[in-house]
Amino acid sequence: MTAQLVAIGEPMLEFNQQPDAGDGRRMYLEGFGGDTANAAVASARAGVSVAYLTALGRDAAGERFLDLWRNEGIDVSGVRIDAARPTAVYFVTHAKAGHEFLYYRRDSAASAFGPEDVDAALVQGAKILHASGISQGISPRAADAVFHAIALARAAGVRIAYDTNFRPRLWPVARAASTIHAAIALADIALPSIDDATALTGLADADAIADFYLNLGPKIVALKLGAEGVLLATPETRVRLAAYPCRFVDATGAGDTFAGSFLARLILGDKSEAAARYATVAAALKCEGFGAVAPIPHAAEVEAALAG
Repeated sequence: MTAQLVAIGEPMLEFNQQPDAGDGRRMYLEGFGGDTANAAVASARAGVSVAYLTALGRDAAGERFLDLWRNEGIDVSGVRIDAARPTAVYFVTHAKAGHEFLYYRRDSAASAFGPEDVDAALVQGAKILHASGISQGISPRAADAVFHAIALARAAGVRIAYDTNFRPRLWPVARAASTIHAAIALADIALPSIDDATALTGLADADAIADFYLNLGPKIVALKLGAEGVLLATPETRVRLAAYPCRFVDATGAGDTFAGSFLARLILGDKSEAAARYATVAAALKCEGFGAVAPIPHAAEVEAALAG
């Protein structure tokens, strides 16, 4: 079956800090992460068919991802198994200033995924191809794989979505900006966050940032503003949507949940503002639980919140 959304990037096994046991030990809850992998699950739970393009290690973490994706109905035919490299891992800790990340991803299987590994038929049969700055920042080969997938999508008339997701530990800001903005110039939908965009463009005003990304070429810019909601901009219209109230626990993966939910609703026929409203609620509901993936809501939960 042809997947409506195809995402490309790096999955990471997640260990998310839990409340202390009281004896000085830190406890961690195992889960799943990786920005476009999180978005893929959000899209699947919103009701569209999804495929993922990546490489996993021949290890227990890789098996956990395959089980997750199969349980979510995500097509894994474009996933390559690498016997020589591991699946990446990261830890999330929580402090007064927010959540912090510790990554173990050097020489991961996904970082060795190159242009020749991209399943052209999956990309060409999709409605939307989704990639990110992390998808490209993990290695030059991964960056080339994304550009190859984008070229395949453009040639087939497939829409392209791109989330900035800038991580300064992966690459210097100048090189990141050059690559990310070159990719966004080929995209139809840009999904920057306010912090990423400020670092990448030097701009701080949300409307100026929206103008910057619209001028690169996308027809839709959804600028994620964290607790302030989202600024949705097109060449013709501009609207700010407030964040949906929630019982906050953990923001890990909230932006990815927004991205995957937004793209799913566009595929299902929503106009951009309706899609953004749905995605704003989905992102808030995700924040009510620990981890990037487990708390991502299904469509019925989001629709019930919207109706209430």
